[in-house]
This record gives sequence, C-alpha cells and structure tokens, in this order.
Amino acid sequence: MSYIVWKEKNSNELTGLIISDLPSITKPQLKTNIIEIDGVDGDIVEELGYKSYTKTVNISLKKIHNIDDIINYFQGKGRLVLSNEANKYYKAQIIESIDYNRLLNFRTASVRFSVQPYKYLLNEEKIVKNITTEKEIKVENKGLEKAKPIIEIIGKGNIALSVNNLKICDLKLSDELEKIIIDSENQEAYNEEKLLNNKMLGKFPFFYPGENKISWSGNIEKISITPNSRWL
Repeated sequence: MSYIVWKEKNSNELTGLIISDLPSITKPQLKTNIIEIDGVDGDIVEELGYKSYTKTVNISLKKIHNIDDIINYFQGKGRLVLSNEANKYYKAQIIESIDYNRLLNFRTASVRFSVQPYKYLLNEEKIVKNITTEKEIKVENKGLEKAKPIIEIIGKGNIALSVNNLKICDLKLSDELEKIIIDSENQEAYNEEKLLNNKMLGKFPFFYPGENKISWSGNIEKISITPNSRWL
C-alpha cells in the first residue's frame, strides 16, 4: 500500500486516510536565459538552475475516518517522503487549498505539494571526527549531483579549508576554541548564537558525486560533516 511521510508523520497513522496514487518520478525543469545575437548562428543558452515544481498526491477516505486529523495533517511545510522513493525526501510546502468537500462527498481529492528541485538522502549519517593528528577526512556524496554540505568545526586561530586539494576558504577564529558552522546550501556561516560570515573568507564548499577529501591547515579539534547527498 502506498504511503507518504509528511513532516515526520506517516500517513498510515491517520484513521481512514488512503494514499490512492503517488506522482511519477520526474526531473525539474531547467531555468534558462536565451540570448540571440545578430550575425551569430544559433542562440546562447544560459543555465540558471532548476525550478520548483508540483507533485500531486491523490487521497481517498475509508468509511471510518477522522477528517479533522486529515485536515490538520495536510498543511504547512517540511519534509516529504513518498513510498515510491522511500530512501529520499523533498523539501516541500502545501500552498494550494484542498477540496475537502469533494473528499467527503466523493471520497477522493488531490493534495499538491510545491517541492524544491532537489531530493535528499533520507537519514544520511552525520560524520563526526575528533581530531588528534589528522589533517584530512574522506566523505562520500552518495547522490548524483553536487552536494552542498553542512560542516561544523570546533577550532581556533587561522584555518585554511580545502576540498579535493583545492583551497576553498579561510576561517579566522578566535584564539580560544570556537565553533563555526559552514552551511553551503544557505550560504551562511554561523553558530547557535550569531552569524559568523565575517570570520569566513572564500567560497562555500561542495562535494562531487562519490568520494571527496576535506583537508586543512591550522588547529581543528573536532569536525562534523553532513554531506547533503542529493538528486534531481
């Protein structure tokens, strides 16, 4: 039987709710800017990333149901897991209204999720390493697209961070141990209390599909990495 997990809750937990049809697995549309130049054959096509798109889940009701729980379930934004891709999740939001009159009268309705273009590995293991003498660590991007990781570092002083032997950024930490979180997807450096973008100089790292090596110079006591493996 088909199911979804929406905001960490399985649809099978709702009395009377049936997931009658799941969306097919598709790729998002590429955003482009097409430039025509007089005297030049063809066009210049600039690739501008991928569009968000809609995934439609068809639902129905059993004779015994709790419509209030179902209405409460289908709202907001969060992680969406579909049982035909049970090891991945989408970042999604319900924007369009749902016809609950139709659901009550005809026992069927559609829920349209607006999803971000990439899907992510569900329950991806976070790599945590206490550093003694090491100066590098290997990380696997299990997806098929470039991953934008979250890297948490506890260290002090000046630290130079490299990925696959290419220097990415310099961190200017205090002389006492300090935590900095480098969030490549949101393009922010911070800790639990404040933004630390002023302590990072350079680019935010990404991982190619497969094995990647993170190396550094400087004083790191602990490093934690969430690869954020992803697919289109």
